[in-house]
Amino acid sequence: MYRFLLTPRWWGINLFVVLAIPFCVFMGTWQLGRFEDRVQSHEQAEKAPDPSTRAAKPLDALLPVDKVTSGRPAIATGTYADQFLVPGRKLEDRQGFYVLNMLRTDTGKALPVVRGWLPGSATDARVPAAPKGEVTVTGDLQASENTHSDGVNVRGGLPSGQVGMISAATLVNLVPYDVYDAWVTLPEAEAGGTGGAMKPVPAAAPEGSGLDLKAFQNLGYTGEWFVFAAFVLFMWFRLVRREAEAERDIALGLVPEEAAAEASETMDAAEGAPKDTPEDPSSPDYDVASTPVR
Repeated sequence: MYRFLLTPRWWGINLFVVLAIPFCVFMGTWQLGRFEDRVQSHEQAEKAPDPSTRAAKPLDALLPVDKVTSGRPAIATGTYADQFLVPGRKLEDRQGFYVLNMLRTDTGKALPVVRGWLPGSATDARVPAAPKGEVTVTGDLQASENTHSDGVNVRGGLPSGQVGMISAATLVNLVPYDVYDAWVTLPEAEAGGTGGAMKPVPAAAPEGSGLDLKAFQNLGYTGEWFVFAAFVLFMWFRLVRREAEAERDIALGLVPEEAAAEASETMDAAEGAPKDTPEDPSSPDYDVASTPVR
């Protein structure tokens, strides 16, 4: 009854099932592993002390930024240079912008420093002036933003003096000096009252270290891949059952003669077996020379 499984058509179906199910299981297991890694990172981050409470270190000693050094207080000395505004940033559910200044260090490279946050739309008229002369700043270290970071503007078209992303790759095109692949945010208002009108921007947790939306997306993808595997197996059993029932009905004579003949002809063609074509009574007769006889 199941000889049809050896036909070329079913060989193709069987091969697809044999390849599809392990692939779905592999992808589901991989997504589950990604979710478990994020859960483990979140648990480790909760057990670890707050990075901002640890002793401050020189900037170069904390680079490159990773999950361990992100949020650590970094010390840098230099002179403030170019200033940029970063629009579209929220703080305490209020819309506003960051005030970003480039701190030129003795190494010749500049460190982006977020001096604070102001509400409303970005405008230079309300921004407190940066301190003059050489200053030493201690700020919470952050990795350069990317297109997936919260609040980033990737559309472009911003006015002069504004940037949509705090990233060395973006800032290096706007200033005539090298830029550190990191930035710091000041935890308190600047001394002397120059930053008194601005609110400090809290450091963000390193990307991939918490149970954010991406973590639950991994869990959702896990379920989808396993559902796909089960669906492929279900459809294969359904097709096999339908084909077997059709052959059984033909064998028991439960199918009309015309339908049985058509099904048998289809099966013979799939198996590659030759089949005699019945002569059509309405067609003209042919003699030996293949000349139609009327």
